[in-house]
Amino acid sequence: MRLPHKLALLSTLLAASGCRKTYVVPEQPMPPNTILLSQMMRELSAQPGFTDALLKQIDGGGKKGPALMTPKLIDELRKRILGSDWQGLDRFPGWTMREINPTVRTVGHFAGKSEKLEATSAVHPGAPATDAEAKQYLDLGPYSLGKAETVSLDQPSTLPPFTTDGLVTPLGDGVVRGDGPNNFAPEHADSQRLADVLNRLAANKLDGAQSFALSISPSIEQNRLAHPGDLLSIPLAGPEQLIGSLQATGHTVTVQDARYFANFGHFHYKGEDVMMPFFVNSEIVVPHSGGRPLLVPASHAEYEWHIRGPKINADISYYFGIDGKSEWRTMDTLDQPWVLKRNAHTYTGAQAVEVTRLASLLTVAYMHLHAKYPKLPFGGYYALGVCQDGVSAIEQKMTGHVTLFPNTADASLFNDPRDAEANTLIATIPKDREGKRPEPERIFGSLPTTNFNDITIPGLADDLNASYAAWKDGSLERTYTPWEYMKALLFMASAAGLAVYAAIRTHRFLNSQAIQRKPLR
Repeated sequence: MRLPHKLALLSTLLAASGCRKTYVVPEQPMPPNTILLSQMMRELSAQPGFTDALLKQIDGGGKKGPALMTPKLIDELRKRILGSDWQGLDRFPGWTMREINPTVRTVGHFAGKSEKLEATSAVHPGAPATDAEAKQYLDLGPYSLGKAETVSLDQPSTLPPFTTDGLVTPLGDGVVRGDGPNNFAPEHADSQRLADVLNRLAANKLDGAQSFALSISPSIEQNRLAHPGDLLSIPLAGPEQLIGSLQATGHTVTVQDARYFANFGHFHYKGEDVMMPFFVNSEIVVPHSGGRPLLVPASHAEYEWHIRGPKINADISYYFGIDGKSEWRTMDTLDQPWVLKRNAHTYTGAQAVEVTRLASLLTVAYMHLHAKYPKLPFGGYYALGVCQDGVSAIEQKMTGHVTLFPNTADASLFNDPRDAEANTLIATIPKDREGKRPEPERIFGSLPTTNFNDITIPGLADDLNASYAAWKDGSLERTYTPWEYMKALLFMASAAGLAVYAAIRTHRFLNSQAIQRKPLR
């Protein structure tokens, strides 16, 4: 540790130890039709069995964000509820990634090969054991890996419309979990079909998969060489070819790199939304707070495809989810307003095609990883990354920068030679597994807005405004681990000891000089 770094640490230590201010987590102002989790639990935690029912629902997972509720985190949440720690509940858990990482079981303890998969691989190396095995981690809709077919996209989808069946669950006492439809829901049938066919096209690269292709006919206006009624059918063999052909047949395709606050609850109480962010300690000191760390809600990141045209109007997303699936999905459930949304990057034309290709590579790589490590805890979520990792990998490839936090993938697992490009994509992004402090660029870049005053989580906008200004003017301070504090204290003790030693030696020296100069009588 260099001397200037030690001095900076000492100044932070002294400020934190001598001038720490008591901080009360604000509960106001709140956006309309929204309450804090603590407000709901104040009313319901005394109800017999309600807390356990709530925790069981949370432990069942959700579709968005890196809020992996490990057993230790569930226990911590239970303690805060039963202990009426409402302040702690409104900033749950508030841990650093260094503290969160050990709560996820180590990969080596759980990872292993499945005997069933090993037996299958002896006959078909690298192939999924069955179609059902593949569909466990890749939604293919009505399509099968074992069936060769060409599907036409010229006709509207015949899949069922949007329904809340399986998405919305009443829990009693006025509590409901799950969200209704958003403005994309009327297109659900076309969106679901597009997600299914993109996943199936990507799966063409899985060993043992039969050939799957699509066809789409240009409109009369684009098919200038053909007579009306004699339209050309274009065969499509991969996700990126499908996107390119949609562009060529009169469709506009926009791909957005979208960021939201992760909602780890999706609860509603008496008709109001329940605000449930998952707070992570960014290891940034909030200026003028006496050393209080900046707690930021974990974000959810995904790529979103918006397609409009003569044959297909659909909206779908891609991310690696807490369900262990790296795939295209529909995106037609309503987000609570407090999660916000920001499009960090927008791609059209050839760039939209390239993002699609990269997402397809990652989809295949994750399928290979599931086949190789079928016993990873939590379906591989966290060990193989969270929603941010795949988005970060594509962002790095497309822009040369990564502006997302956290990334948790263990790059050593991405070693299948069939997925060399995907392995490189994951290897190049910054990781948050080993306790290294995240860069401010990624902390602030993960947020779903650049105007922090838009954030409706009480107290967060002020903390972000102050911390961001300190980052930009060079005065930003970071928090320190107990070991770093101990080293600083040892440094202080050593410095004090040296100072005392030097003072004693100086005093003795001056006394000896005075004796020598004393005149003889």
